[in-house]
Amino acid sequence: MYRVRQFFGALTARTDKQDEQTLTPVLTLSQQDLFRRMPTNDQRHSLNVCRTLRQAGHTEGTPEGKALLAAALLHDVGKSQGRIWLWHRVAIVLLERWAPRALDRLSSGKPQGWRQGFVVHRQHPEVGAQWAERAGCSPLTVTLIRRHQEPLDETLCEENQLLAALQQADGMN
Repeated sequence: MYRVRQFFGALTARTDKQDEQTLTPVLTLSQQDLFRRMPTNDQRHSLNVCRTLRQAGHTEGTPEGKALLAAALLHDVGKSQGRIWLWHRVAIVLLERWAPRALDRLSSGKPQGWRQGFVVHRQHPEVGAQWAERAGCSPLTVTLIRRHQEPLDETLCEENQLLAALQQADGMN
C-alpha cells in the first residue's frame, strides 16, 4: 500500500508558496536554485522528508540540524542529471527487492538510452553531493547526501545518527 500511495503521490505532486518558506532558513540562494532543478515530484518528496525531520525535533538552530535539513531538501538533486521516467522508478523498486543483481547490471555505464534512468538513479548520491559542494553546502550536508543510500555501519557517531534520521525520514516519504 505504501508504494501505491507513493506512486499516486508522485503523479499528483505539487509545491506552493508556503513550501518556498521552508527553503529560506535552510538553503542559500544558490542552494535553492539547485533544489529547483528537481522535478516537482522530487521537490515534494524532499519537502516531505524535511517536514518529517522537523516533526522529529530537528531544526536549523544548530549547525548539525541545519546540515541535516539541507541534506533532506537536496538528497535527490542528483536525479535531475537525467530523466528517470515513472516506469524506471517502478522497475527500480521491484528490482531492488527481487533482482538486485539485474539492477546492478542495468545501472552501470553511461546514462544514455533506455537505461538512463537506472544509471542516473545509481549515480545520483555522488552527483548530488558534488553539486551541493559547488553550491556551498557544508561538508556534513555533502556527506549526508553522498551516503544517503548506503547501508549504515555500526559505528556510533553523530554523522551516522544524522544519516539514520535522514534515511528513516526518506523511507517514510
